[in-house]
Amino acid sequence: MTEVNFPLISLEEALDIIESIVANSQSDGVFVNLNAMESALSRFSGNQMTQNLSKNRFSFSITSHFGQKSASAGNTGVEPDAIQATLRRSEELARLVPDDPEWLPLLEPQQYDQNRAAFDNKTANSSPLERGQIIQKVCSQCDRSRVEGSGTLSNSASLLAIGSSTGLRGYSQNTRADFSMTSKYRNGSSWSNRTSFALADLPIENITEQVITRSIVSADPQEIAPGSYSVVLEPAAFVDLLPWVIYNLDARSADEGRSFMSRLDSEGKPNGNFIGESLFSPIVQVAREPSHPLLQLANFSEDGLPRHTLDIISSGIPQTLGYSRYWATKQKKDPTGSLFPLVMRGSSKTVQDLIAQTERGIFISRAWYVRSVNPRTLEVTGMTRDGTFWIENGKIAYPIKNLRFNQELPTMLKDIEDVSRAERFGNSVVPGVKIKNFHFSSVTDSI
Repeated sequence: MTEVNFPLISLEEALDIIESIVANSQSDGVFVNLNAMESALSRFSGNQMTQNLSKNRFSFSITSHFGQKSASAGNTGVEPDAIQATLRRSEELARLVPDDPEWLPLLEPQQYDQNRAAFDNKTANSSPLERGQIIQKVCSQCDRSRVEGSGTLSNSASLLAIGSSTGLRGYSQNTRADFSMTSKYRNGSSWSNRTSFALADLPIENITEQVITRSIVSADPQEIAPGSYSVVLEPAAFVDLLPWVIYNLDARSADEGRSFMSRLDSEGKPNGNFIGESLFSPIVQVAREPSHPLLQLANFSEDGLPRHTLDIISSGIPQTLGYSRYWATKQKKDPTGSLFPLVMRGSSKTVQDLIAQTERGIFISRAWYVRSVNPRTLEVTGMTRDGTFWIENGKIAYPIKNLRFNQELPTMLKDIEDVSRAERFGNSVVPGVKIKNFHFSSVTDSI
């Protein structure tokens, strides 16, 4: 494992801090979570660089336990006095609080997968000049095309270390790079983004060309009537919808009757869940997969639970719900922890292939301002934005005005007919999708 010396703290220093806190603890048990990050961001607007930012952040939290009481305190100082004061503060608070009815003992040492998070030294050490040179090419391309380009290019290196008085230890170092771009042409616009653990792996030139071209052809959109249509969603649009489903695969919510996964009896009372039943299209394959080649993230969560590969939806059938340690203990299940990072399996097809399969429908570049309408049915509302087009006979026919959608997401997954190649956005990997029936409730004036 490559060790990186952060401006504020090294991996060796982070582990030393944890050992010191554990050794000096006066509580029945103590858990330490430590984070450090060096991040930088370059922003451009109006086809020129407008801002360079850099941040060095360090923080840690200490949770002390006395019997079934526990409390946490945090700090951002690395000085021994600050660490000692934070430890004593967490102990002082833990003595004062009432017993926690959902208290659990500290985790024992865990067996984590052997995979390590990806770390790219060039990304970690990228300079403002290097980012500026990349952005200069983007802006020059915008100038030549006579569009107005804006967006961001960022890179970061992060460190996570955890430890407890039970002997639990975990540490990870990771890099990440993000590119986001918007292009405007008259009353048309387009947008896209992408994430990688290496700056050099971001397809910036391809994204720039696609966004510029799409913004030009999106000008002067026509209005169509709201209703239900076949749609093709770009991966960048679908990634704003799929996580809502995964977040709501929570075991406690399902068991208490608050989820779309809740089975209710004739009186409307909770009576099990729908695990193991065919709810979605057989094309839908979703897993928690931190070791996926496009992700390569930490093999443990901040609470110390392992993050191994876990099937979530297989051939359209939910395989598991998300169990916290408390709810797993109550229900006599194994805890899963968070179901993220999520990976939905794609295909070798392109989004253009999905469009070619569509006789009539709508192409969506971006889903915007998605909000919950009904948690029980998982209905959400949102708007299309930055390039929405009418599809006719397997081709993009013309731009259309943006639409507001109201859609039950479980039904959306049931209606998926095909998928494209999967790509990374943030800490999720998703494909583009073709959906046979998607409901739009009104036209909007957004662009």
